[in-house]
Amino acid sequence: MWDFFQTIRHRHSVRRYLPQQEVGRDKLHAVLETACAAPSAGDLQSYRIIVVQDAATRQALRSAAGNQDFIAAAPVCMVFCGDPQRAAEKYGSRGRDLFAVQDATIACAYAQLAVVAAGMGSTWVGQFDEARVREALQLDGRYLPVAMLSIGYPAEIPELTPRRHLDDVVQYL
Repeated sequence: MWDFFQTIRHRHSVRRYLPQQEVGRDKLHAVLETACAAPSAGDLQSYRIIVVQDAATRQALRSAAGNQDFIAAAPVCMVFCGDPQRAAEKYGSRGRDLFAVQDATIACAYAQLAVVAAGMGSTWVGQFDEARVREALQLDGRYLPVAMLSIGYPAEIPELTPRRHLDDVVQYL
């Protein structure tokens, strides 16, 4: 079992997946449990996670995301949606406009790290046509698509991309 810091260091955006390699139910369940363990505003979990395993629906999501082929090639695509109405009931407009998006985002980040810890790979997708994602998922107007996460077994491990130096992003007061 890797420690947390090893998991972080081994997280890559995987865009090539092993064909015909399904994600087992146990691993998928563990990833989803981890996502649901993420902190959320007021512990409301103002989000919905849609697990897409159907090939035709993954193709529609691929199309909605600028034809990023890995979305259809991965055996699973999770779509993380905010639930603005749920957050607004407790926090008003700030909950509706911000907290629901933050909740979905944090859940997706936890899922992404759980995928690595489970020996798989993923790619976070934020660039997509919201209306087309809604249509592909027959999504209730209540939910706001925030991020997609393609998941599968990597066919390659990409090179690490450079990161900004801490001095460029951290300020101490």
